[in-house]
Amino acid sequence: MNLAIRDVRHNLGRFALTAVGLGLLLMIVMGMGGIYKGIEEDAVLLIDELDADIWIVQNETRGPFAELSRLASSVEDRAWTVPGVSNARRFITHTVQREHQGRSIRISIVGLSWPGDQGHWLPIISGRTLSQGHFEMVADQTLGLAVGERVTLGKDSYRVVGVTQNMISSGGDGLAFLTVSDALAVQFDSTGEATRLERAARQGRAEHTDLVQSQPGMLERASLPAGMIPALGSSTVSAIMVNLKPGVDPARVQSVMEGWADVTVYTAEDQRQLLLQGPVDRARRQIGLFRVLLVAISAIIMSLILYTMTLDKVHDIALLKLMGAKDRVVIGLVLQEAFLLGGIAYGIAYLIGERLFPFFPRRVIVTTDMLIWLAFAVAVICVVGSLLGIRKAMSVSPNEVLS
Repeated sequence: MNLAIRDVRHNLGRFALTAVGLGLLLMIVMGMGGIYKGIEEDAVLLIDELDADIWIVQNETRGPFAELSRLASSVEDRAWTVPGVSNARRFITHTVQREHQGRSIRISIVGLSWPGDQGHWLPIISGRTLSQGHFEMVADQTLGLAVGERVTLGKDSYRVVGVTQNMISSGGDGLAFLTVSDALAVQFDSTGEATRLERAARQGRAEHTDLVQSQPGMLERASLPAGMIPALGSSTVSAIMVNLKPGVDPARVQSVMEGWADVTVYTAEDQRQLLLQGPVDRARRQIGLFRVLLVAISAIIMSLILYTMTLDKVHDIALLKLMGAKDRVVIGLVLQEAFLLGGIAYGIAYLIGERLFPFFPRRVIVTTDMLIWLAFAVAVICVVGSLLGIRKAMSVSPNEVLS
């Protein structure tokens, strides 16, 4: 190692710049793996936190986390009647983008089934959970909303009563928790003019029906709010979450619910797999490809640097051979420099990444397994990258010391 250290000291500036550049490259490789892990964690975050045993969604859909799902809220009452069910609650989610205090915020709204679910399971870092059925909100800290701040959504103003940490949707948007009724009001909000035009169109359609001709009073009902007209359906939710009693077989309850023609039933694990095998899997493959390319680029860069450093000391290598140094001494010189360069670059990547990753817009989760994988990749890069330099060193003749 003494020969390698002396050579590094002789070319300290170039060696240091190379280590920093390679370290930044390895930091990107580490960050990409952490970004995928963050995407994966965010995708299944709500499924894990809500802790439902069974998800009832719209028929022939994959659930609210994968696509649009609309389900009659009355399915909740149906779920309660199934033997083995201990709890059933409504769930709704949708995303809105609004202007707030001169800036644009994108909010992924989650409706909690008030009053059964007040959000006590949320990781609150300041404030409290929901304590009333309307006009309160618990928001994630990534939205930049403080406790006591008011946000206008639709025709109503909602006061932030609590702030959570790391509650992110699969799309990277901060989550905001309202009651189901408030979430529905935001989702189906429309302007006064749109409501007037919709009622006028409803009256126009009614005027051309034979039933209205015989019962003129029905024409007046056409101008009523949609919720007051019996012929129109009730409000829809994204899903119904079901919890089972201890010891109950989920497959048996699921088979009963699958007999309902208007729904599709999934277990919590089914929902997780649908997410991980869908858009998350595509992100995994794309990030994985970039990681492979960056590792290959790192190996090429190290090969060129080590080859250049070997060329600079051809005279020294020839002198070593003339003095009787064995091949393993020369090979060890190149390998030691390679591992020294890789080790320093790995340390730089870890230290810089640890300080920069918290400022990324998406969560970057670097696990121990990921660090071990990267250390193994760096070792392979060091060996592969030194091959070109070793080949050149082995081809040096002792006679070149005289040239």
